[in-house]
Amino acid sequence: MCCCGPCAMYRRSALALLLDQYETQFFRGKPSDFGEDRHLTILMLKAGFRTEYVPDAIAATVVPDSLGPYLRQQLRWARSTFRDTFLALRLLPELDRYLTLDVVGQNLGPLLLALSSLAALAQFAIDGSVAWWTVLTIAAMTMVRCSV
Repeated sequence: MCCCGPCAMYRRSALALLLDQYETQFFRGKPSDFGEDRHLTILMLKAGFRTEYVPDAIAATVVPDSLGPYLRQQLRWARSTFRDTFLALRLLPELDRYLTLDVVGQNLGPLLLALSSLAALAQFAIDGSVAWWTVLTIAAMTMVRCSV
């Protein structure tokens, strides 16, 4: 669902067909300039092109070297994931089951984690205890995500 920028390559003819849509990204009526690699991947899939994984590809990229920039990067990526999932909803039935599971997990996982954490904080504030199901939920989500 996302051909990462440093590793992605596109056929010139395919890119030319989608360039206008790609350069004028909007979300909820506003110009959008984040998650361009995910957005382009989804535009390609919607146009009927396919992606291919090349396990021996090698690329160099710049990565955050401290916590602040890393957290900002993760927030951008999360926003991109949520936004572009809406663009890709109709593609899900056509995708490989693993990709469909991955898309669902990327979107439901953080929501379930947030809800279970908020519920645990509320219970702790009310009666001073921590619900065992919160720990179990977080552990289960972690194990499912790691096993996929």
